[in-house]
Amino acid sequence: MATTERKPLLLDFEKPLAELASRIDQIRQLAEENGVDVSGQIRQLEARAMQLREEIFTSLSPSQRLQVARHPRRPSTLDYIQAISDEWMELHGDRCGGDDPALVGGVGRLSGQPVVMLGHQKGRDTKDNIARNFGMPYPGGYRKAMRLMEHANKFSMPILTFIDTPGAWSGVEAEHQGQGEAIAYNLREMFCLDVPIICTVIGEGGSGGALGIGVGDRLLMFEHSVYTVATPEACAAILWKDAGKAPQAAVALKIISHDLKKLGIIDQILPEPTGGAHSDPLKAATTLKQVLLENLDELNRLTAPERRQLRYEKFRKIGVFTEVAH
Repeated sequence: MATTERKPLLLDFEKPLAELASRIDQIRQLAEENGVDVSGQIRQLEARAMQLREEIFTSLSPSQRLQVARHPRRPSTLDYIQAISDEWMELHGDRCGGDDPALVGGVGRLSGQPVVMLGHQKGRDTKDNIARNFGMPYPGGYRKAMRLMEHANKFSMPILTFIDTPGAWSGVEAEHQGQGEAIAYNLREMFCLDVPIICTVIGEGGSGGALGIGVGDRLLMFEHSVYTVATPEACAAILWKDAGKAPQAAVALKIISHDLKKLGIIDQILPEPTGGAHSDPLKAATTLKQVLLENLDELNRLTAPERRQLRYEKFRKIGVFTEVAH
């Protein structure tokens, strides 16, 4: 049976890598046609390609990291859940008449431990993205998430959330349905839950849409993910009336993992395969599973009151305040 390889989706800064890979393929093909041994030259070029990839991905600008975080083939919530769980059953509905496909969740087992896993879900192509509303939940999505978290709390199951959204849906219909109230309710209630909560930014964490499932004992973040109060495009449009200044806004917003770790907003950075999580999804999933299990082991040793108190203190410490004497 014939198989077709998926063509790689290249970002602008990856073009030198593609050109070098094409050159290696051409040399290999010519060598085979002419019966010439160029294995030494091929090894040198492949080593150079690996070195170039490392150089590019260790020096990405914030706007370039945003491109990686938005890559269409970056692993999604469902990809990670299926890769790390022993078994998994998706649960549907907010019990108010809707089931938002932009936010998915259910029950499963992680190395034998029962857990509830939920997160934003983007699509793979245009059709799927439209069905998933580009990973931007309606209020019903956050109410479904809260229903699942309350279920986890009732049956003493840890909660794992996966953040990957440009923001909650801001259309008129969403506002009519109480978007702000739904997110605010989740923020309040997540502080009160007794079970361990681990939140992981797997792609793009944007605005209140991310915060609606982002209150936890630990906030983890993949190396090339972003976490921001507003998209750089929206910030540039507000501040400078020019969305073209998004790269400048991305720097000012401190959206990348290393900046957020320095600011004390996230707890741990998860390294990605060279080339981003989409270049080796299984390796990224293995890293995620290992880190989740390590953090769960630590959190399970604490009592429920201890977790709630530490969760409260964690968020109270975020931000710096300066009092100015008058």
